[in-house]
Amino acid sequence: MKNNKSNAGLAALAARRLTRRGLLKSGAGAGAILIAGPAYVRSARSSSGEINLLNWSDEFPGDVIPNFEKATGIKVNSTPFSQNEEQINKLQATGGEGFDLVQPTRDRAPQFKDLGVLAPFDTNRIKNLSAVQPSFIESSSSIWTWDGGLHHLPHLWGTEAISWRTDKWKGDPAKLSYGDLWADDVKGFVQGRPHSLLTGIGLWLDHTGKLPSNRLLDAFKDPDSFKKIYDQILPVAIEHKPWIKQFWDSADNTKSGLLENDVIIGQTWDGPALSLKKDGKPVAYQAPVEGAITWLDGLSLTKAAKNVDQVYAFIEYLYTPEVSAALAEGSGYNPVVTGADAFLSEAAKKNFQEAYPGDSLKNLWHRPPEPSWFAELRTQYADKFKAA
Repeated sequence: MKNNKSNAGLAALAARRLTRRGLLKSGAGAGAILIAGPAYVRSARSSSGEINLLNWSDEFPGDVIPNFEKATGIKVNSTPFSQNEEQINKLQATGGEGFDLVQPTRDRAPQFKDLGVLAPFDTNRIKNLSAVQPSFIESSSSIWTWDGGLHHLPHLWGTEAISWRTDKWKGDPAKLSYGDLWADDVKGFVQGRPHSLLTGIGLWLDHTGKLPSNRLLDAFKDPDSFKKIYDQILPVAIEHKPWIKQFWDSADNTKSGLLENDVIIGQTWDGPALSLKKDGKPVAYQAPVEGAITWLDGLSLTKAAKNVDQVYAFIEYLYTPEVSAALAEGSGYNPVVTGADAFLSEAAKKNFQEAYPGDSLKNLWHRPPEPSWFAELRTQYADKFKAA
């Protein structure tokens, strides 16, 4: 489980760096990131070679990789994935061979430690590591440090909450709840991932007092506690299976659900929905009263890495304010580097304000580190829901 210091740090960072006031101050450089990445790369090590990257399908948008390749001569070979399970399966099958840099989510630390395919970073080789907000570094180091080394560096952070069609959903955003997914007027028009919907139901039942569970954190204590809680969540989910229009498994089919498949409302990542909103589509995204489910995606080096010098050059490039902002602008997620907010567009800033109204940033629900037994049990319950 994430310690209290880490939870408080990440929430405080989000609140401090991305409050309305902070965002409104930072308009001067908006749009600059859309032109080109920085031509700052100075090291001789970054003049040629390649990187084999196993990456989230939507987390290196636009010109981020092409600009790096142009500036350095380093070729980035991208292998995209859409779920952590897909990434883990690839690494299990290969032992990490064929990949230099991979992208675990923070809460998967115990699973990746057990995989045994990662190598620690030499943080002395990342000259601008101090540009990353300290609370994000602490969030990684607090659970990704083992065998004397750090195995995870922050990349982007975001949330999973509620998205909807503004021209079709007639609910009240001021009272938005995970429970709105199961209202009678949206029956047959809901999207979500099975295991995420179970989490949302658990947070909803806890918030209403029907299933006190310390905001669902008690489910992470041990298998018996998990089963006791999820044995009460699963029947609620199965009862409402007729509400589901589609189960999504990637950013792309989240978008297609909202635009092409008659989805009215759903539990989704922030990036796909906010990207649609920024493009002028009738889509909104907002944290519910129970709290947005918060995650931090990172970068990890494999033991089998053949292109280590090039990896460090790439990380230095990513940890510039302009590039961190470009990652966030293009994906709809949020940057980790100090000063990146100055390069975000006004539309991105406005989206953030509207996604996290009031005290939403103080009410984030941070995914705890998942014990090794957790993923298998959660999958069993998610499969039962999906098959019902």
